Amino acid sequence: MRDIDGARMRAILVLAAAVAFVVFTYLSPEFSGYRPDQMPHAEANPAIQPAGFAFSIWGVIYLWLIVGAGFGLLQRAEASDWDAHRWPLIGAMVLGSGWTAVAVRSPIWATVMIFAMLALSVWALALAPRRDFWWARAPIGLFAGWLTAASFVSLGLVLAGYGVFGSSRGAAWLFLPLAAAFAVIVYKRLDTGGAYAFAAGWGFFGILVANIGRHADVAVLGVVGASILAGLWWRDRFRAA
Repeated sequence: MRDIDGARMRAILVLAAAVAFVVFTYLSPEFSGYRPDQMPHAEANPAIQPAGFAFSIWGVIYLWLIVGAGFGLLQRAEASDWDAHRWPLIGAMVLGSGWTAVAVRSPIWATVMIFAMLALSVWALALAPRRDFWWARAPIGLFAGWLTAASFVSLGLVLAGYGVFGSSRGAAWLFLPLAAAFAVIVYKRLDTGGAYAFAAGWGFFGILVANIGRHADVAVLGVVGASILAGLWWRDRFRAA
């Protein structure tokens, strides 16, 4: 009885964390990327940053996480296979609820936080149940996939902004291949399903669009990354369990 009660409480906490993630993000100051005045060598329009439209994926992530958490509470609260991933997912969403408020103040701490969110979300994805794919692994995969792209972008922006690289264009040549390699490893080792690959690829597509007519080399990196991940997504696009 004690384990059942604990599982139900964790299911409640997942839903509460998902709602808090959305509410506190929207209550925080508007964020559309790090401001040039936040770092000594920041660029006004960095090459490594996706086009603005790409960030609209957050709306889908928020909604899907809440719906999945609701399903987990109402239909799978006491299921042992649904309980394993709850703590790391709660941790990722709790960090996420404060991320925007931190990002408008400190790009360095925001980068530390987003990598912690990435680690927790990938951990949650590794433990997520195999059944009910669209209710569990799909929303968590979408969350982790976008964080994969966003984390390496954030690191590249900060290192370029503090003069470690000559420009964000140079940072893109290191961190975009690293992001793609990380995404492929996670996809193959964890059998994530197509949602993870789609979200990570969406980030690369946003970078491609942002660099059309500006930086052909970075646009090519976006094409390669998006194509690799789109191929993985296409393979699993109709998969459900």
